[in-house]
Amino acid sequence: MLTRIKDIATKLAPRLVEIRRHLHSHPELSGQEYQTAAFVAGVLSSSGLHVQEGVGKTGVIGEVQGTGTDERLLAIRTDMDALPIQERTGLEYASRTDGVMHACGHDVHTTVGLGTAMVLSQIIDELGGKVRFLFQAAEEIAQGANWMVQDQAMKDVSAILGVHVFPSIPAGSIGIRYGALTAAADDLEITIIGESGHGARPHEATDAIWIASQVITALQQAISRTQNPLRPVVLSIGKIQGGRAPNVIADQVQLWGTVRSLHPETRAHLPHWIENIVANVCHAYGAKYQVNYRQGVPSVQNDYSLTQLLQSAAEEAWSSDRVQVLPEPSLGAEDFSVYLEHAPGSMFRLGVGFKDRIINYPLHHPEFEIDESAIVTGVVTMAYAAYKYWL
Repeated sequence: MLTRIKDIATKLAPRLVEIRRHLHSHPELSGQEYQTAAFVAGVLSSSGLHVQEGVGKTGVIGEVQGTGTDERLLAIRTDMDALPIQERTGLEYASRTDGVMHACGHDVHTTVGLGTAMVLSQIIDELGGKVRFLFQAAEEIAQGANWMVQDQAMKDVSAILGVHVFPSIPAGSIGIRYGALTAAADDLEITIIGESGHGARPHEATDAIWIASQVITALQQAISRTQNPLRPVVLSIGKIQGGRAPNVIADQVQLWGTVRSLHPETRAHLPHWIENIVANVCHAYGAKYQVNYRQGVPSVQNDYSLTQLLQSAAEEAWSSDRVQVLPEPSLGAEDFSVYLEHAPGSMFRLGVGFKDRIINYPLHHPEFEIDESAIVTGVVTMAYAAYKYWL
């Protein structure tokens, strides 16, 4: 069966490159993937899949039913949205939309999903059950997975697989990660409330800017002294706003940031830990405060048996030399984790780096580019893993 899957994928390769370049040229931002969704639905329909549009706002579902009698339903999720980045690759199929680019490889993900659907539609006589393809909107704003779940996309799903490109792995290779793959990502907003005064007489005021700087310093220092270094926490303040004039002591400062963590137990105590530090600093200098901690997406925790399935499928397809077991997780976030609250799953890394280049630009870079030979690698790996799921 592996040979048959490889043969189908190889014949589809020119069409898959064509699909990927079309998607790359026509990127759409999160929640605006109308043309992308219509294109995806058209490709799925032409391959004989049952298609449902408008799922999770602009998402698409496609289903292929094998001839087997196993009632377990396997889902395969890919995402479709692009980023607000001006492309600088100079490719002839570069983005035609000003200020929007597929700089995170979601055009590749969508192509791999479509290619896998096209392959499986040609081997339904060998499939043990049903496969549901989830083409999700708005991953970049961490909303799309929730929208899909709300629209019952995970109903009756027994397991789910996903893929994400990785430029630091060369094309033709696969990255596998057991356990934590990505971090939980939470939003933090802190307001420091002081008392205004003349810049020449700071002792008569309560300087919110100075106190805010003490809060930032205290948080960063406390991480290294009070958090378990084997359970990493990253807290980054990315935006500060406050003050009215150069010679007026600021009475209010707002801080916005992101908090990343890998372990659920660590994540659970972070809101109290942060507020306690802010409260102590503000109390010491006579300020008031407000802390708004909003939980975002949880950490992607890959299921062990499904990760074994992906590893065995990739090793059989490409040899063990082309499969990397990744020793470390990423502190980036992925809303694939939302699906894992409803069914076990695993996401693999698809190598897309050019082997002959000194620099492979990272994700979210305006010059991010992929070696398109990776598309067939991803399709074969995903399709063969899906076939093996029911064995």
